[in-house]
Amino acid sequence: MKQYHILIASSLLVIIALTSCGGRPQNAPNNIATPVSVVELKKGSISKLINTTGTVQPTYGVSLNAEMNGFYKLQTNPKTGKPFKMGDRVNKGTLIIQLEDREYENGIAIDAKQLSLEIAEQEQSKQKALYEKGGVTMSEMRNTEVKVTNARYDYENAQLSLEKMKVKAPFDGVIVDLPHYTNDIRVEQGKTMVSLMAYDKMYMDINLPESSIRYIKEAQPVYITHYTIPGDTLKGKISELSPAISSETRTFKGKVLVDNTQLKLRPGMFAKADIVVDRADSSIIIPKDVILSNRRRKYVYIVEKNTAKIRNLETGLEDEYNIEIVSGLNVNDNLVVKGFETLKEDAKVKIQK
Repeated sequence: MKQYHILIASSLLVIIALTSCGGRPQNAPNNIATPVSVVELKKGSISKLINTTGTVQPTYGVSLNAEMNGFYKLQTNPKTGKPFKMGDRVNKGTLIIQLEDREYENGIAIDAKQLSLEIAEQEQSKQKALYEKGGVTMSEMRNTEVKVTNARYDYENAQLSLEKMKVKAPFDGVIVDLPHYTNDIRVEQGKTMVSLMAYDKMYMDINLPESSIRYIKEAQPVYITHYTIPGDTLKGKISELSPAISSETRTFKGKVLVDNTQLKLRPGMFAKADIVVDRADSSIIIPKDVILSNRRRKYVYIVEKNTAKIRNLETGLEDEYNIEIVSGLNVNDNLVVKGFETLKEDAKVKIQK
């Protein structure tokens, strides 16, 4: 009888406990769906990059000095109709500054030298005609050739002397410095007149870690960025590589040529260079920050029929943000990109947009 009362009491306690839990054991599975965000996987491309930095420099740069004394005459830019100024683009051979000195020009006497050349050439023609008729000797005819040659040298030297009074662009470029001189003021020989740079093509000296020497090759593509142009990536390529490793820095030198056609980079800018050492096309690419790891395995969650499923991964190339999936995922899989931190295998999920 006593055992009967004990059994009834125990049964009552179980019923009370179940009632207090809403009729469900405390350790029963929670069927509430976890909200997650997913992306449907597609194929893309990814590059393995080696990063470095450096200062970009123009391919051509020159400061032109006055070769002679003279009175300063800043010329008009035919493209703008205004006097040349810093920032103007000029073509090779464009006259930027003219120096004038009437006494110097008269001393050259270029008109007289040109006339002497014409007279010598006319005399040479006459002597040739007479020689063909036997009217003069070979020696007499050759003497006229000497006179023509000397007259031509005199005239060409006079032209060169006058050219020293002109400051012309030696290549297509941009005026980066134009010291101010008042027009008609006399400037002395050796004074800086103008500085030009050509930077539609630029170069960047770089230093690379010893560990990357087996990856870096000439002609590899390079992406160039600068913080002032965050929306633009310029293209370049490795043009030179040193085979020597510095014993002090454990780095080796290289040079990158940069295509700067639109002049977005300026000489002296500090830029970032991402060297493409490998590339995978038509691969599944996912963000690196959705990958979980446990006991030397990498895995992610995908959603199948509103249920979370684990997929173990084998990865390949990676860049700063993304990674290539060699195996473990398929095209059109729904990859969980938000809410995966607390998921468990076979947990119910609710996809949110």
